[in-house]
Amino acid sequence: MTTVPQATLARSSASGASLRPVLLYLAMAALIVGTGFVMGWNYALTVVNMGLISAIMALGVNLQWGFAGLFNVGVMGFVALGGLGAVLVAMPPVAEAWVVGGGRVGAGLVLGVLTVVSLVVIRTRMARGQLATFVMLAVGVGGYLVMRAVLDPGVIAVEAVNPASTGYFGGLGLPVLLAWPAGGLLAAGAAWIIGKTALGLRSDYLAIATLGIAEIILAVLKNEDWLARGVKNVVGIPSPVPQEIALQQDPGFVARAASFGVDPVTASTLWVKVLYMGLFAVVLLALLLLAQLALRSPWGRMMRAIRDNEVAAAAMGKDVTARHLQIFVLGSAICGIAGAMMVTLDGQLTPGSYQPLRYTFLIWVMVIVGGSGNNWGAVLGGFLIWWLWVIVEPLGNALFGVISTTLPAGSPITSHLQDASAHMRLLTMGVILLLVLRFSPRGLIPEK
Repeated sequence: MTTVPQATLARSSASGASLRPVLLYLAMAALIVGTGFVMGWNYALTVVNMGLISAIMALGVNLQWGFAGLFNVGVMGFVALGGLGAVLVAMPPVAEAWVVGGGRVGAGLVLGVLTVVSLVVIRTRMARGQLATFVMLAVGVGGYLVMRAVLDPGVIAVEAVNPASTGYFGGLGLPVLLAWPAGGLLAAGAAWIIGKTALGLRSDYLAIATLGIAEIILAVLKNEDWLARGVKNVVGIPSPVPQEIALQQDPGFVARAASFGVDPVTASTLWVKVLYMGLFAVVLLALLLLAQLALRSPWGRMMRAIRDNEVAAAAMGKDVTARHLQIFVLGSAICGIAGAMMVTLDGQLTPGSYQPLRYTFLIWVMVIVGGSGNNWGAVLGGFLIWWLWVIVEPLGNALFGVISTTLPAGSPITSHLQDASAHMRLLTMGVILLLVLRFSPRGLIPEK
């Protein structure tokens, strides 16, 4: 009997492990190409563009959870802040709103910041006791009342300026591409404030805190019309690529489309989506490169050491809380960039559309299925789960339609199947998550 050397087995196992990501990405590409042939290239490109954005969100969450073990379920809030950053940077300013209420709103916000700073100073400087509690209560309540007395008249004046189309301050009118890093900076700033107060909590309490803070952020976006029109939505956000109507009116573009036998409307729609895909791919590849360099650096090894054993890392002199804050801010900034990109793609900010199911739960499923701690796995999970999310419902409708044709007319099962197709997405996500956790607990592309 002959035996296979252990070194040969090890090399074979390593070769199979290195080939697995390539095969999975090729399979994902085949799914997208198949979608294009079956459902049209316009639909396939839409799936790819949102898949790129979802992959960036998954990359941000993977930094926090895969690198540092931070359980952040407030992803929705940082994505929404990224969208707000796109509005504040790219939309033109509303001059009349600044004239009638800019000063009062600015003064009110400054008073609010001064109140918070005063509370922090009192808490750090005064000895604990009833006197400190009384002083903090008096400063907090008094500062809030004064702030609202200054802020509210300005807010009312701003929201009264042509409320059907504006009713807010607008933005800075800068190029929309600058809004993407600005959205990341806005999310990073909020993450720093949240992290300074919440990162000392245990993982389960941190999850509850970040979820609550995300809901607070969304409530502010929905109710403070002077900031971004609230639930009336901001539409007409500038695009970094040519508009379809402009391409359709360009004789050169129309002639090139005709040379390929494509009508100008279809050609312009496809070309705009291709341009967006190029921009989004550049951002994703840049962030993925930086994440890979960080993972392989001494900083990345330190973060994984902290994740695996905080007590041992602290004993070696590592500042665990500071490192957690650092990576929490970085991951949230990436989610903010993705949020700004998504708003730019849609051309509008709709606070009512931000739901935890889409912008928190689904992103976590992407990271878990792709492979927590592996950047390539997170990106693959972003594409795969988004593809399933958008393709399952139409496939379910088609399948149930075929089944319904075999049933008698008026069968109650037919109406039940029609209602059930709307829930196919949730069922599929649950089944995929269970299968991956059962047969590949570390994800499709596990962490090395």
